[in-house]
Amino acid sequence: MSDFASVFPKMNDTPTERRHFASDNYAGICPEAWQSLSEANRGHARGYGDDFYTEQAADLIREVFNTPCEVFFVFNGTAANSLSLATLCQSYHSIICTETAHIEMDECGAPEFFSNGTKLLLTSAVNGKIDLGAVERLVKKRNDIHFPKPRVLSITQCTELGTVYSVPELQAVGKKVQELGLKLHMDGARFANAVAALDLPPSEISWKVGVDVLCFGGTKNGTHVGDAVVFFNTALAEEFAYRCKQSGQLASKMRFISAPWIGMLRNDVWLKHARQANAMAALLHEQLIKLEELKILFPRQANSVFVEFPPGVAQMLWDRGWIFYNFIGSGGCRLMTAWDTTEQDVNDLVADVKSAVLGR
Repeated sequence: MSDFASVFPKMNDTPTERRHFASDNYAGICPEAWQSLSEANRGHARGYGDDFYTEQAADLIREVFNTPCEVFFVFNGTAANSLSLATLCQSYHSIICTETAHIEMDECGAPEFFSNGTKLLLTSAVNGKIDLGAVERLVKKRNDIHFPKPRVLSITQCTELGTVYSVPELQAVGKKVQELGLKLHMDGARFANAVAALDLPPSEISWKVGVDVLCFGGTKNGTHVGDAVVFFNTALAEEFAYRCKQSGQLASKMRFISAPWIGMLRNDVWLKHARQANAMAALLHEQLIKLEELKILFPRQANSVFVEFPPGVAQMLWDRGWIFYNFIGSGGCRLMTAWDTTEQDVNDLVADVKSAVLGR
């Protein structure tokens, strides 16, 4: 049983019309992805990624980023992060990331496992964004053979605390990575929300600032399963297909992972859904910030609001059937919006928050 079961009220396993704020993973498949999935289910197609749908999805990703790149589809973000990092490293290398990074906190040691022991070196962050001074100190701390050699800097866009790296911030990251002789990995589970928030071409916050490999999230933005690993440094992808196969990530019916991306990428549907999620988080933030009893913990820049409720309020909301995480710390909760969150969903939650705060 998941550890989260002790946090949330007991629920049955049937889908509900009520939308929740625990994670954008809770949302269903968006109509456009569903339609593409249905189209891929008509008749036979080649297996193991040698099919029209996978080829078209990869080509659309190349168009989105406006550059040649190698594209691979895997089942989830943990696989995308772990396998791409393992490709960048030898077992005696190390990966630098923040203390709150998903690869450190939420992937059960998968990066270390798939890289045969590459060590994660943790450094400080400000509002979820990596401290480049701390990175440099860590890299230069030791250069002897007894210390795992720093090889990769991993950052998350959007960060685990809902903040978004700006272009100047990413340019500084890219410059520092180059100075220190590192590779740059970007965990882009919510990359779509970052692009929507910045309103810039995806290239401006990826390969143009020095990202070598991007783990491009689809499931949090409307697909049913499957993230894309995008190698802008194509030389690094030379044997990645073998790593995917060895780790059980080469789907025999790959079209059912890749086809939904076609529906998402055509006509910028992926950005439309990301903008909706961001807008609903902005509305939620706008309403919650008016309540003096609450404390907003981090800047609201994408599709999440981190809030500290007064004692007892979170439990009262859980008792009323709302679901959200409180993994930040005592009193700190994350409220996450999704592509299908509506103004009514936000208003209903805020109404119960106000009732809980005033009725304590």
